[in-house]
Amino acid sequence: MYIERVPNRNSPPAILLRESYREQGKVKKRTLANLSSWSPEMVEKFQALLRGEVVANSQLEEAFEIVRSRPHGHVAGVLGTLRHLKLEQVVCSRCSHNRNLVIAMIVARIIEPSSKLAIVRSLAQQTATSTLGELLDVEGADSKELYEAMDWLLERQSLIEQKLAKRHLVDGALVLYDLSSTYLEGSLCELAAYGYSRDGKKGTLQIVFGLLCDAKGIPIAVEVFEGNTADSKTLKNQLVKLQKRFGLQRIVLVGDRGMLTEARIREELKPTNGVDWITALRAPKIHALFESGWLHLEDFQHQDWVELACTDYPGERLVACRNPHLAKQRASKREELLKATEQELDKIVAATVRSSGQLQGEKNIGLRVGKVLHRFKMAKHFVLEITDESFNYHRNQHSIAAESLLDGIYVIRTSVEETTLTAEATVLTYKSLSVVERAFRSFKLVDLQVRPIYHRLAERVRAHILLCMLAYYVEWHMRSALAPILFDDEEQANATVARTSVVAPAQRSAKARHKAAHKLTSDGLPVHSFQSLLADLATVVKNTVQPKPLSTASFDKITQLTPVQQQAFDLLGLQL
Repeated sequence: MYIERVPNRNSPPAILLRESYREQGKVKKRTLANLSSWSPEMVEKFQALLRGEVVANSQLEEAFEIVRSRPHGHVAGVLGTLRHLKLEQVVCSRCSHNRNLVIAMIVARIIEPSSKLAIVRSLAQQTATSTLGELLDVEGADSKELYEAMDWLLERQSLIEQKLAKRHLVDGALVLYDLSSTYLEGSLCELAAYGYSRDGKKGTLQIVFGLLCDAKGIPIAVEVFEGNTADSKTLKNQLVKLQKRFGLQRIVLVGDRGMLTEARIREELKPTNGVDWITALRAPKIHALFESGWLHLEDFQHQDWVELACTDYPGERLVACRNPHLAKQRASKREELLKATEQELDKIVAATVRSSGQLQGEKNIGLRVGKVLHRFKMAKHFVLEITDESFNYHRNQHSIAAESLLDGIYVIRTSVEETTLTAEATVLTYKSLSVVERAFRSFKLVDLQVRPIYHRLAERVRAHILLCMLAYYVEWHMRSALAPILFDDEEQANATVARTSVVAPAQRSAKARHKAAHKLTSDGLPVHSFQSLLADLATVVKNTVQPKPLSTASFDKITQLTPVQQQAFDLLGLQL
């Protein structure tokens, strides 16, 4: 900022507070306030202050008043990235009030996840918690308008997904697909049902949603199902979406063993032209490979993976892998569950022999035992002896030994030819499903907080999940750009190549380990998590300054960036 005196012919010169800025490589200036009504003494003191000189007179402090301060930096970073990605045009090519409201809800889901009613308060001029409402001209929006915008967005979901697919998917592309679930509040939503809870919230109504991503983990499409829908039952919808709506003639679909089951492969994937797939075998199928002699433990003596040519799977390739680290984890976990089960079973044994109030009756004892075994899923590893008056048990060592043989062993199953994907590349491709799991963690835990869901209408629930997917689309690109100043591994791809084997756990790069150990970047700046960086950017505030006397127009002034904040905007390719 600086003070400029502008000649005014026969009148005294205009004294203007101005600010210079750069736009498209050209230096321009704008007027912040007219100080012509100030006394020459006050102007001189303010000019000295702008030059960095110490001004002791308290009158200068009383010359300005901060009438409003609103967090701005995090909004500028997220909204700027969204616009840089041209996501507004993906949502709708024409600007409209509904589009602005949708963009506001996407940005709000990243900077401060909250209910739609809370978003309304955060946008309103009197209760604004940021500059988001002002920047998108939605300060006067109410909750009814937000819900109408959600309905409008859902009508455009098919077109939005087609645009994203055109950006990120081509013929022959790898497509990652996985499902998760989340619970709902209330019982009126027609999508709500009891099913397998991935949140560990037993006895709660939930929904299931499936996410399609490209090979990097960039979200392309999302679909919501009833809460009791099995993973494999959602596959047909995705094949229709990929081939008919997105127009992809050839794809390689990657899904876990619960998704791409034997029945789905036989009934839906194999009859469909242009669709290859990568999945894994379930434990009984792996055990059958050992029993039939197609796989032996000796196969892993010199290498931790081996490719099999098994006639039980014609036209397919099997890659068996053995991870010693995973084997130790599974053995340790099984022993913990066995001991926990024994502790509970010992209580039942004691109840059958206590001096008073004995537990008797084969049915009553069996009910107690069944609850314990169901809780820890260890029934196959125990031999039980239940009578009307007694209960005894012991470990089934044969069953435990048989299961331990498979510890750390998994088998990748694929229809992709070796000329397209080698055995090692196939293993890495299946492991890339972890990026979808990372998306679900962001959805539900650390960033977007998709749960709990309070909407009662099925269409509103679908719109809510779509908003979260679009927010994660922005977050994914922000994390990728900001990786050098986040704890995220900016050299993840190089770290994967550098590891000794595709079966071994992925190793973090040297830069990532240095950041984790020292909490500093190579430039000596503090390292952030994604959320703490947004909180840091939120300290960049837009202040509304009112000069005195009050007849002088107020002006806005934004906080000067710290080195970390400046680097964040530089990495995002944005100017504040």
